[in-house]
Amino acid sequence: MGKELDKWVRQARDKWQFRGKEKPSIAIEPSVGQESVWDYPRPPKLERDSRLIIVSVNGKVIAESDSTLRVLETANPPTFYIPPKDVDKTSLTLGSRLSLCEWKGAAQYWNVNINTLVIENTAWYYLDPYPEFKPIAGYFSFYPHRLTCYIDGELVRPQPGELYGGWITNETIGPFKGNPGTENW
Repeated sequence: MGKELDKWVRQARDKWQFRGKEKPSIAIEPSVGQESVWDYPRPPKLERDSRLIIVSVNGKVIAESDSTLRVLETANPPTFYIPPKDVDKTSLTLGSRLSLCEWKGAAQYWNVNINTLVIENTAWYYLDPYPEFKPIAGYFSFYPHRLTCYIDGELVRPQPGELYGGWITNETIGPFKGNPGTENW
């Protein structure tokens, strides 16, 4: 990491108000079998997940896996990362967007192409993530507000806002980062 980037990463990591150690008064208490995003840590952690993940558009399956990694970060629903071997890369073309995450590094975005349908910047991956997130290198994640995503047959609901790619299910309790005013949660 260069000096300027290193400074930006340190500043970005230090700005967060909540770090999974204590819940704010707005946190919803989970029931049995549920997880509160306010119990997830910051810095985020990676966790293996063996539930069946299916990502599709108009009935065409783009990814299917029971060997994913999920990122758990305070105030965010989990984001699932799918091994490249379980993604139909013939349905993807390189997108125009790049972004930088203070925890994972530089992300490259991908378009989904099905026949004449092109959905831009719908998937992303980290080709060379920061050391803590090396296990997700080359793994794809998908925006559930642009595609149809399932976890063990349950339809995923998207995280609020357009920036984040968290996957909300009945097991995940918020409130979730993404709405206006939640930028530093």
